Amino acid sequence: MRHGTDSERICIVGAGIGGLAAALRLAHAGCDVTVLERAAGPGGKMRTRPSAAGPVDAGPTVLTLRGVFDDLFAAVGERLDDHVTLRANPILARHFWSDGTRLDLHADATASTAEIARVFGTRSAHEFTAFHARTARLFDTFDAPMMRAAAPSRIGLAAAVLRQPRLLLDMAPHRSLASMLDGAFAEPKLRQLFGRYATYVGGLPQEVPALLSLVWQAEARGVWSVAGGMHGLARAIEGLARARGAEIRYDTEVTALDTGPDGLVAVHAGSERIATDRVLFNGDPRALARGLLGSGVTRAVPQSGVEPRSLSAHVHAFAATPAGPDLAAHNVFFGDDPAAEFGPLARGHVPEDATLYVCAQDRGGGIPPGPVERFEIIRNAPAAPADTPEENTPCHIRTFARLGRFGLTFSPAPGPATMTTPAGFAADFPGSLGALYGRSPAGLTAGLARPRARTAIRGLYLVGGGAHPGAGVPMAALSARHAAEAMLADRCSTSPSRRAAMRGGTSTA
Repeated sequence: MRHGTDSERICIVGAGIGGLAAALRLAHAGCDVTVLERAAGPGGKMRTRPSAAGPVDAGPTVLTLRGVFDDLFAAVGERLDDHVTLRANPILARHFWSDGTRLDLHADATASTAEIARVFGTRSAHEFTAFHARTARLFDTFDAPMMRAAAPSRIGLAAAVLRQPRLLLDMAPHRSLASMLDGAFAEPKLRQLFGRYATYVGGLPQEVPALLSLVWQAEARGVWSVAGGMHGLARAIEGLARARGAEIRYDTEVTALDTGPDGLVAVHAGSERIATDRVLFNGDPRALARGLLGSGVTRAVPQSGVEPRSLSAHVHAFAATPAGPDLAAHNVFFGDDPAAEFGPLARGHVPEDATLYVCAQDRGGGIPPGPVERFEIIRNAPAAPADTPEENTPCHIRTFARLGRFGLTFSPAPGPATMTTPAGFAADFPGSLGALYGRSPAGLTAGLARPRARTAIRGLYLVGGGAHPGAGVPMAALSARHAAEAMLADRCSTSPSRRAAMRGGTSTA
């Protein structure tokens, strides 16, 4: 259905999880919503690749902070569990080191403590208990005034900290995550394990603030697998948005945004000029700043909101029969020396040896897999490196040679065609330079530097992992809430007559 002529027309550029969640909220509120997506289907970075065993996740692999999505579905009168099947993972991740050490972390913190005591001893268990409590305090303090606030401020954050003075010690404001972990754990393997959480938001442990230790809590509070893969969540939100009246058009690339004296007036998609009242951009904000959508919107976000860039990755997605170590749904095979990985990454180079994340998609929720399983392997890489076939082939070889040294092999052996490179991500997401997490989280105030929902261009708003509150599936959904609320608050009390779509129109930028 389409709304009446008195409803405000909104164009959403991009059908990533943020764009879809915002489309659902705005359509439910009665807006006339059209989503324009250059890809052939929904999800953005929540993408899949075909395989003999069915679609393989080739982006985010787990759902954390499921309450964010419970709230999204409840806001439109629905229940999340009625639209997707979620399976809680009792094992958060299984960790392997080359000396034969193996450690499982569990959804039950008591079980994790017992496992750490078994593997590393009682001192390590006590240190983990203290670290877990410390990160829980940080998460609980900063959740509302930072992640769930549409416009967090230094004053508001300072007030939250002053109410609990011990949080200054927890934050270790002048220390990096790596430095803080050096004091928190005597065991180098645990420092390596928890330092890796910096990469979950696109940073390096020696560069991000100690405050980002709270990222551990996003997993510690539960990890869910989506039956059929994470892409099913995008499909569910897409279906509800359509049911509320949103129009979603795929294979439709927006090439320019037109501005007039009062702000945005239209979008260009191919030969079509679509007049609109407001635009919600669900792409990398750097594309706007670099003029990829026209000179009229380059001032929408400051350079400080999009630079420096976060990490990228080499990502394999394939189906095969595994042999070797017993895998959980989520597995981490550590490199031998963190400095040998993070040092080159900091200099913009692809490390020769690196930690590998292996998602065994069909093992989520403890369900026994079939003989042929779907896998995703992620290897951290810098954004926009020198990306050539000559360099990518060694990366592919190193990935599977490294797993082979752990005894993990696959039949048939995946070829280079199963891999997406940073250059591939740069092509798929214009303006991103292949960075998967938007702006880098390096620096104590990096979280406050990300652009907010409102931009400097009237009628142009932002949503997605490149905007506040940052990267990750739940964060993108929270950004959708912030964007939808801003757009509805800014909505004029009276709507103009419906503007018409005109083919072959010219830009007025």
